Amino acid sequence: MAPCDESNGDEEQLTLVNRLNESRSPYVRGHMNNPVAWQVWSPEALALAKQHNRLLFLSIGYAACHWCHVMERESFSSPEIANILNTSFIPIKVDREERPDIDAIYMNYVQAITGSGGWPLNVFLTPDLEPVFGGTYWPGPNNPATAISTAAAETVGFFEILEKMKAVWTHQEGRCRESAKEITRQLREFAEEGVHSHQMGERHEGDGLELELLEEAYQHFEKKYDKENGGFSKAPKFALPVNLRFLLRLGQGPEAVKHILGEEECTNAAAMAVNTLRKMARGGIRDQVGYGFARYSVTNDWSLPHFEKMLYDQAQLLDVYLDAFLISRDQEMLGVVYDLASYLTNSPLAAVDGGFYSAEDADSYPTKIDKEKREGAFYVWSLKTFHSVLGDRNGDICAQFYGVAADGNVARVNDPHDEFISQNVMSIKSTPSALAKDFGMAEEEIAKILEDSRKKLRKYRELERPRPALDDKIIVAWNGLAVGALARASVALEDIDAFKAKECLAAAEKAVTFIRKELFDEESATLWRIYRDGRGDAPGFCDDYAFFIQGLINLYEATFNDDYLQFADTLQKSQISLFLSPPASGFFTTPSPPPSSLLLRLKTGMDSTEPSPNNISASNLHRLSSMLEDANYAQVARDTVQAFEAEVEQFPWCFAGMLEGI
Repeated sequence: MAPCDESNGDEEQLTLVNRLNESRSPYVRGHMNNPVAWQVWSPEALALAKQHNRLLFLSIGYAACHWCHVMERESFSSPEIANILNTSFIPIKVDREERPDIDAIYMNYVQAITGSGGWPLNVFLTPDLEPVFGGTYWPGPNNPATAISTAAAETVGFFEILEKMKAVWTHQEGRCRESAKEITRQLREFAEEGVHSHQMGERHEGDGLELELLEEAYQHFEKKYDKENGGFSKAPKFALPVNLRFLLRLGQGPEAVKHILGEEECTNAAAMAVNTLRKMARGGIRDQVGYGFARYSVTNDWSLPHFEKMLYDQAQLLDVYLDAFLISRDQEMLGVVYDLASYLTNSPLAAVDGGFYSAEDADSYPTKIDKEKREGAFYVWSLKTFHSVLGDRNGDICAQFYGVAADGNVARVNDPHDEFISQNVMSIKSTPSALAKDFGMAEEEIAKILEDSRKKLRKYRELERPRPALDDKIIVAWNGLAVGALARASVALEDIDAFKAKECLAAAEKAVTFIRKELFDEESATLWRIYRDGRGDAPGFCDDYAFFIQGLINLYEATFNDDYLQFADTLQKSQISLFLSPPASGFFTTPSPPPSSLLLRLKTGMDSTEPSPNNISASNLHRLSSMLEDANYAQVARDTVQAFEAEVEQFPWCFAGMLEGI
C-alpha cells in the first residue's frame, strides 16, 4: 500500500493513509483503526518527512503497556488529534520490542530532558531524525478527568503540545533544527563516554577493576534498602532481578570477596535480597490466584501493581528465586520457583510449537458482556465475589488472609480512572497460624481451606472473566532468558521433583528447536529477532545473541548435549563479527553496518529491568573460553568489562551484573 495519495508535489495534496495493517506487531496493529494516519518506520515514511518538510511524530510503546492503551483511547482515537497529526506531521508508530534500537536512542533523549522515562514514548523529530521535544503520556481530549478536575484541565494536554510544535516548526524552523543538532551532538558524546580511556591507550596491562568496587556497590544497596517493605527505592518499585542476583551471590564468591566485604556484610546482602523476594511474593505484584509477577508496583509495599506481565520478568525472577532457594533452602522461595516454572511451561505463555510469548496485557474486560476494558480487571476482587465463590466462612478466612475489604483496598490517589472502586488486589496479610487462632480452627484445616480456595478462585476467574490480551510475539532475547532459567531449574529440581524438572527441560529444549528452525539463518549463522505468524523483518540485536547464547550454555550444562555448546559457539562468533566495537571493545546494541535510518549506534553496560547485553556477553565469553579452551574468548571477555571501566568506577551499583566479571 502506498503511504499517501498525491496528485502533485504541493503540500496541501499530501493525504496520508493508515498503514499499520502491514505490521505483524499486536501493539502496532492495535492502532490500525485509529483516525490517525499512522505510518510504519520505513524508508518511505522517513522520506515523506524530508519531501514535505514535516516534523515526524514518533510514538513508541508495547502491547501490554497500560498507559499506551490509555493514550490510544484518549488521543489517537480522537478526530481532533488525528486532523492535526495527519495534516501537519508524519505520525509513526513503533513497537519497542521489535525495534529496541530506536526506542533506546529516543528514550535516552527523553530521560535526559525530563529526568524520567517510560511508555508510551512520544518524540518529535526533524526530517533528519534529530529530536526536538519529547515525553511520555500526555492527556488527550477524551480524558474524562479534564471535564471534572480543575487541576487536570490546567495540565498541558497533547492537543496543545501538537499546536505548539506545529507553530514552532512553521515560524522557527531554523532555531528548531539548530537546537536538535546540538542535542544530537550531546547525545552522541554521551553515548561515547566511558570508552575514551580505552581508545586512547591509557589502560595498562594488569590494570582493571578492583574488588573494592563490590564493597562500594554493596554499601549503596544497603543505604537504599527499604527495611520495612524490601526493595531499594521508593515507588514505583521494580524487581530489578540483576541487583538481587548480585546481592545473593556476593557470599558465594571467592574468599577474597568475603575478606574485603566481611562475612557479616555478605550475609546481610543475601538477607536483603531474600527479604525483598519474600515481600514481593506476598505482595499484590504477584498474581496470588494464578501465576507470575506484574512488571512493577506503584506502591512502596508492592501491594498495587501495573498489571502487565512480561516474559523477561518471569524468566529473570525464576532464576533469582531459584538462587534464593539454593542459598537459603527457604520453602517459600521454592514455592515461587514452582509457580514461575508452571507459568512459563503452560498456556498462555508457552507456544504450542515451542518458544514463549512476550506478555499479557494489563487491561481486560471485567466480564464477558462488558464493552470497555479496565486495568487489572482480570485480577481484582470484591468481597461480595469472594463470598459468592467461596461461601461465607471460607470467604471470610480468605478475605482476612489476602487483605480483601468491603470498600476495596486501593487508595483513591492510586485510582485516577475510578477502575478499582470496591475492588481489592490480593496480597498476603496473615498466616495460617494466626487465622487458626482467630477462627478457632486447626492450622492444617486453615491451610487446606486456603489451598482449595485459591483453586476455586482461579477456576472462577478462568471461566467467568475474559483473559487479558496476549502479545504472541516470540522474541529471541527473552526466550533466551527463559531457556536459561528453565535449564537451571531442571537441574535444581531433579532430586526434588523429577517430573517438574523434566517439564522445565522439555520446554527449554523445545524453544531452542523452534528458534533454530524459524529464526536462525544457517547460511549466514545469524539470528532474526521476532516471530509472529512468520519471521519478522528485524535482525537479531545484541541482546538476542547474548541472552540466547546464555540460555544455550545453561542448557548444555543441564544436558551435556554438545549440539547446544556448538550452537552457542557459532552464535558467539557471529556476535563478535556483527557487534564488537574495536578498538574500544564492548558490544554495540545494533549490528554492523548500522542502517542510515538510525541516528546513533549505542553501547551500554548498565543493567535495568533487563540485564545489559555486555554484562551477559562478558559472562558468556568467560564460560565459553573455559569450556572450549579458547583464549581469544577470554580476552574479549576482559576487554568487554574494561570497555566500561570508567563508568563502573563511578557508579558500580548501576553495573551489578558486570561486577561479576571482576
